[in-house]
Amino acid sequence: MIREQLLSKNGTATMKLSRELMNYAIGDRIPTITEFSDRINFARGTIQNAMKNLINSKAIGIESKGHLGSYLVYKNQSILLEFAGITYLVGAMPLPYSKRYEGLASGIIISGENRDSTPLDLAYMRGSKSRMSMIDHGRYDFAIVSRYAAEEYIREKDSLEIALSFGEGSYTGKHVVMLHDRKNDGVKDGMKIGIDETSYDQIRLTEIVCQGKNVKYVPIEYSRTIECVQNGTIDATVMNVDEVLDKKVPIHYVDIEGYDPANTEAVVVSSKEHKEIGSLLKELIDVSTVLNIQKLVLEDRIIPRY
Repeated sequence: MIREQLLSKNGTATMKLSRELMNYAIGDRIPTITEFSDRINFARGTIQNAMKNLINSKAIGIESKGHLGSYLVYKNQSILLEFAGITYLVGAMPLPYSKRYEGLASGIIISGENRDSTPLDLAYMRGSKSRMSMIDHGRYDFAIVSRYAAEEYIREKDSLEIALSFGEGSYTGKHVVMLHDRKNDGVKDGMKIGIDETSYDQIRLTEIVCQGKNVKYVPIEYSRTIECVQNGTIDATVMNVDEVLDKKVPIHYVDIEGYDPANTEAVVVSSKEHKEIGSLLKELIDVSTVLNIQKLVLEDRIIPRY
C-alpha cells in the first residue's frame, strides 16, 4: 500500500519529507511547511499534502502550539521508514581478521537485531579511504573506521560526519612497528618499508616512524603484511598488533613513540547530505551493547556472529 503511494504524484515529496522527519525526536519542534518547502524544494501545497498523508497513515503525530510552532508528538519509525523507502542499511568495516574486529562486527549486528526496525548488514573491505569513498559513491550507507581516519577524510572532503563513536581501544589495541630482523629496534636508513596506500592510519603512522630516515616505500596489501615481514620482502612496516597477539605469531615488533589513542577508537561515519541515515544509526546501534559484545568476544566467552 505505501509502496504504491510512493509511485504517485506526491510520492517523492512524501519520501523526502519522511527522511527529514527521521531527524526529529518526539517532543522536538519541527520546521514550518515553508521551511520544509525550501529545504526539499517542493511547493507548499505538495508539502502540506505529504504531511497530511504521513499523519493519516499514523507515521507521525503533530501538535500545533500557535506562535510557538508545531511539535512532533508521535512517531512510528517502521511506517516512517517505509515511506522513506529505507528497507535496510549496509555498512562497510575492516576485514574481521582480529578478535577485536570480530567483536565489533558481532556487537553491531546483534545491537541492530535488538531493535524492531530496519535491519543492518555489513560488508568487509580493507582500507579506510576505500570504505569512506564508497559512502560518497552511494555504495554503502555507513562505514566503520578509526577516529583518526574519519577526521582526516572529513578534513579533505567534508562530505561525511561521525554518527557514533565507541571509545578508546574499540578499533585496535595499538599499532606497532614490525621488523624482519630481530636485532633492530626501529626503522633504519636503507630499509624497505611496507605501506598500505588505502589506509589513512597506516600511511600517517608510517610517515611518523620514518621521519628523517632514508627509506624505500614498498606498496603492500594489509592482509599480506605479516607474510611480507617474515619472508623479508620488506624490512619493516606499521601494523595493528591485534592479529599477532590473537594468533601468537612469532614476529618481532616495537612500540611507536607518542602513539595517538585516536587511532584505537572505532567510529561510524555516514553521509552529511543524508542526515537521516546518521539519525537512524543512532537509534539502531546501542554503543554499550556493542562494547559489551566486543568484550565478551575478546574474552572468548561467546562465539562471534556477524
